[in-house]
Amino acid sequence: MLRLLRTVALAGGAAVALTTLAHANDAIFVTPSPEQTLADFIWDKRPIVVFADSELDPNFIEQMAILRDAPEELIERDVIVLIDTDPAQNSAIRKKLRPRGFSFVLIGKDGQTKLRKPLPWSIREISRAIDKMQIRQDEIKASKTR
Repeated sequence: MLRLLRTVALAGGAAVALTTLAHANDAIFVTPSPEQTLADFIWDKRPIVVFADSELDPNFIEQMAILRDAPEELIERDVIVLIDTDPAQNSAIRKKLRPRGFSFVLIGKDGQTKLRKPLPWSIREISRAIDKMQIRQDEIKASKTR
């Protein structure tokens, strides 16, 4: 799909935005290294951690489809999606958050766990939860004064 977007971008300037969005979309979905911690994102990103015991977990598949369908909403809110589908690796993030099976965890820019859900969440619900956070409210106010 990325090759198709690049081809379209060469055909016309308006399509360059599509290529940029495709690259941004790829950049917000990350499988962290086993030693990476949530502290790596403090004050910079709002991690959404999606845990599952397998990439074949139906809840994991549904949640990832929801997140991939609206990357612009996530990018606007400084979200990075951390994906962990390998319990055997026992990553630092998995040790800290201790999920059981599928788990959706929203972490604030301050590094605190803001929300845990055992089932997939819609972009609308995620956006509302983030937009209610004090730091996000401050960001919205600051952007209006520019």
